[in-house]
Amino acid sequence: MATYTPPPYFPQSSLSPPDEHRYRKFKLIIAALIVLLLAILGGAITGIIFLIKWLAR
Repeated sequence: MATYTPPPYFPQSSLSPPDEHRYRKFKLIIAALIVLLLAILGGAITGIIFLIKWLAR
C-alpha cells in the first residue's frame, strides 16, 4: 500500500530577475520583422513587374 508523499517544491518565479529592457527588445524585433517583410514584399512586387515587362516584349 503506497503512502501519499507530496511532490517536491519548485519555486514558481524564475531565479534570475526579469530583464528591464525586455519590452524594448521585443519592439525592436517586431519592427525588424516588419521591415524585413516589407522589403521582401517590395522585392517580390518589383520582380513581378520586371518579369511582366520582360515577357511583354
